[in-house]
Amino acid sequence: MASPDPTTDTGPEVSDVPEAGVAIGATDATAAAAVPDTADPVLDRDGVRLTVDDAIATVTLSNPAKRNAQSPALWRALTEAGRALPGSVRVVVLRAEGMSFSAGLDRQGFTPEGFDGEPSFLDLARGADAELDDAIAAYQSAFTWWRRSDLVSVAAVQGHAIGAGFQLALACDLRVVADDVRFAMRETSLGLVPDLTGTHPLVGLVGYARALEICVTGRFVQAPEAERIGLANLTVPADQLDAAVHDLTAALLAAPRDAVIETKALLQGAHGRTYEEQRVAERQAQARRLRDLAGLGE
Repeated sequence: MASPDPTTDTGPEVSDVPEAGVAIGATDATAAAAVPDTADPVLDRDGVRLTVDDAIATVTLSNPAKRNAQSPALWRALTEAGRALPGSVRVVVLRAEGMSFSAGLDRQGFTPEGFDGEPSFLDLARGADAELDDAIAAYQSAFTWWRRSDLVSVAAVQGHAIGAGFQLALACDLRVVADDVRFAMRETSLGLVPDLTGTHPLVGLVGYARALEICVTGRFVQAPEAERIGLANLTVPADQLDAAVHDLTAALLAAPRDAVIETKALLQGAHGRTYEEQRVAERQAQARRLRDLAGLGE
């Protein structure tokens, strides 16, 4: 599981996170992140809203009153959002309403009562190994589709991105962050591990030693360090986050779609190949592109 929501956690991070339910005025620079999703929603439930505008899909975490605390219902909605994307979509922007991108897992999941209509995490722990494994695998499904080779995903992150929030940002290909961002992986401090697919991209971005230190200490990584160590592609003032994501999205859409798909697949597979295997993969991909440009593709 991901770390409990620090809105109610009694751990040391409480004083570092604003009180839940604080009103967010329209003039708050961090009240909205990324390109605003003004189109009619394709999906809007359980704190997740999906809108589509031609080649751009926007997934918005839409429960700012709870600082976008996460739950199994939210994860199911994120999984459904991925399945609902039309074939025209090339770029997916992940954004969040309110002062925090996501303050982590709602602590209610660790109470005996759990969430309404859901088994608590304590109940799952008492069940069979296969059932527990299946439950966690289903949760992870909300975090896996962002790296599909036919999409480029961009997380626009402001404020706190704690535990599950940090891992959701890591699920995306690229991260543009506001200068008030605060990442933290609190799971290990709470006797858990990061299990929502975040460990693989974290190690890939910052290396094993830095990833271990970030996870085991649970400390905050703020904007300057996030950009320096590779967690963030770009850091901007909070009131420029929308514009920065808009510009990046436009640049991503400027290249031909099939070339982007081939390039992303090449880069994603590079870690699992030897140097010689990567050379072969490059040649094969280029052959496909040349034949396509010559009108000889399938």
